[in-house]
Parts: sequence; C-alpha cells; structure tokens
Amino acid sequence: MHTVAVLALDGVIPFDLSAPIDAFGWARLPDGREAYRVRVCAEREEVNAGAFTLRAPYGIEALAEAGTIIVPGVEDPPRTLPSGVAEALREAAANGTRIASVCVGAFVLAATGLLDGLRATTHWFAAPDLARRYPRVTVDPNVLYVDNGQFLTSAGAAAAMDMCLHMIRTDHGSAVAAHAARMSVMPLEREGGQAQFIVHDQPPAPAGATLEPLLAWLEDHCDRDLTLDEIAARAGMSTRTLNRRFRDQTGTTPLQWLHRARVRRAQYLLETTSYPVERIAAQAGFGSPTAFRERFRRVVGTSPQGYRRAFRPSP
Repeated sequence: MHTVAVLALDGVIPFDLSAPIDAFGWARLPDGREAYRVRVCAEREEVNAGAFTLRAPYGIEALAEAGTIIVPGVEDPPRTLPSGVAEALREAAANGTRIASVCVGAFVLAATGLLDGLRATTHWFAAPDLARRYPRVTVDPNVLYVDNGQFLTSAGAAAAMDMCLHMIRTDHGSAVAAHAARMSVMPLEREGGQAQFIVHDQPPAPAGATLEPLLAWLEDHCDRDLTLDEIAARAGMSTRTLNRRFRDQTGTTPLQWLHRARVRRAQYLLETTSYPVERIAAQAGFGSPTAFRERFRRVVGTSPQGYRRAFRPSP
C-alpha cells in the first residue's frame, strides 16, 4: 500500500493538514480496498496548530518510509527549518519520494532547495514574498497547482484538494479519483486557475498624487470608448507626459489601467447581477462580447460564465 506522510510542523495550518488526509483517505481501489495509508508525522512531541495542540503518532523518521510526503503550510513560514527536517526531506527526495506542498508549505519546501530551478505556486497573496525570498524558484501565482513530476506545489486552501485528486488520478486512474472527488464533494477538475480568486485592484497611486482625480474619472467612465488622446485631454497634458506620469505613479500605462478597471467592473457585475454577458460587456466598456470574453479570460484565468458560477451567490 502506498504510504502518504503528512508533515505537521509547529504552527501548521489545520485545513492544510486535514485536506490531504481526507482526500487520500477517501480513495478506494476497484475492489474496495484503501488506496493509501495516511500517516501524520511531526518533528516534536506536541505541535501548535493554532486552535488546538496536535500529538502526531509518527516522528519525522517515518518520512523515509513514505511514497508521498505532503508539506502543509505553517502560520509563519521559517527561513530556517527545525533541526533534521530539511535533511529528512532532502534524503527522501534523493530516494525518489514524491513531495508536495500545500499553500504556503511551498516556503518550507523551497527552504530545502528542492524547488531551485523549478516552477512552483503558492497562495496568490504570498506569491510575491515567495519569489523575493527564493529567487531561484519560478513562482506562478495564476494556477491551482504545479506538477514537476517528483515535486508538486498547490495554491491556497481548497487547491490542496485539486492537487491531491490529481495525484490520485495519476496513481490509480480517473475512476478512483472521481470516487474520491465525489466523497469530498469536489469536482474532479475545476475550470480556470488561481487568477480568478485574485482581487484585481488598480495599481495604487501615492496619496496626493497628481493623477488621483484622473484615476477616479477613469473608474467612473470606464464604460466609454476612451482613446489615449481623450484621456490626455482630460488630464490637460500631452500623451507623452501622461504616459510618463502614469508609469511614475501607477507602474503601468493609461490603457492598461483602463483595461483592468473594466475587468474589475465586469467581475462586480458578474458577482452581483444576472445580466447576460452581452450587457455586462457593454456596461464594462468592451467593444464586443467576444473582446470581453478574451480579455476577461486573459486577466482572470477563466470565462465570465465560469467566474459567475464560482462567485455569484445562489438565489
């Protein structure tokens, strides 16, 4: 039987710990046998899990016996791992063990050096910090999980289930994975990626910046078919000066800023109304429903209808 070891470090996030336990625990082979043996391992006798204290039945020496190791996130990812943890993970990797991180568990995995030169993901909010702290890791904040073969990383919270179902399907096929998905009340595959969960706020301008009135005007009039010349005229400056000021104060161009304002308005309308896509495209300032769908998918990572299904509350 394939053994899955879930590593509980001090400060472990309870959901990150429990999601893989449930996902692998639900997996059943066609003859009804359990597909995995799940073991919770810890490097100390008692582990702080926030709302409770955890006593794991296995120590980190059990990592050496696992076919898969799951590294959940911890509340405050350390730059230096507890004694013996990094060594145990590197030794398991050298023996060919599959190792996967959940959410900010990517920080723990990256601290071992095992992600150097690889693409990885984590919760979108933590992605910039992961990229700064570990520049040798190529961080992609727009996906639910990344599978490099031996090493996998997932985005925040529920994306752990997506990654675990993917591993179950890789190990035992779609039928076993589909059963685990049904028991977990999860789709086997979700449309889109992590980008759909990111709030696409506008690039901030410093308080008191000269563009503040113009940005507010653009926000209010993003449904109009505005040109760069019209925006410059509204600002009372040349297009060259406008572009330079935008770069200095927002880090982007006027038209790119306007596109993001339109997408954000579309997200709001998809979340709060039952308007058809054609009406939302017009109210958000897109030239056509086709242009709207293409731009929305490029920025958010899913279709407008897929976004609405995920985020509009049921009546």
